[in-house]
Amino acid sequence: MDLILWRHADAEDGVPDNARKLTAKGDKQAQQVGRWLKSHLPEGARILVSPAKRAQQTASALGLAFETTSELGTGASVESVMAAAGWPDAKGAVLVIGHQPTLGRIAAVLLTGAEADLSVKKGGVWWFSTRVQGGEMEITLRAVMSPEFL
Repeated sequence: MDLILWRHADAEDGVPDNARKLTAKGDKQAQQVGRWLKSHLPEGARILVSPAKRAQQTASALGLAFETTSELGTGASVESVMAAAGWPDAKGAVLVIGHQPTLGRIAAVLLTGAEADLSVKKGGVWWFSTRVQGGEMEITLRAVMSPEFL
């Protein structure tokens, strides 16, 4: 399974939190990263998106069909996001478009086995893969990409 974590791009401040929109900078970030992801995503990748406006706008930059799920909303738990993605048993790739601090905590769990507050930059992508090696599941960090490098 591939699990790809994409944090929404730069967004306006304000309330209500779920209604915050991308800034002009955020729209540019989403377009840049969206192009990169679209060229690298495996065929048939499942795309799960938070219902927050800024996550929806980020996902739209991909130009691919996606599924909105409340399990990825602001304040989501590591467990709810991982369950929605089907980690680690889903087949193929799952792209999750969501929020901090949840995405950073998921990255920490995958890298170290314990929750910690890692920072996933706005618009940033962390791509993990699993494989079975010698009867044990092995997790590999395949890519970390930030908009400013595209």
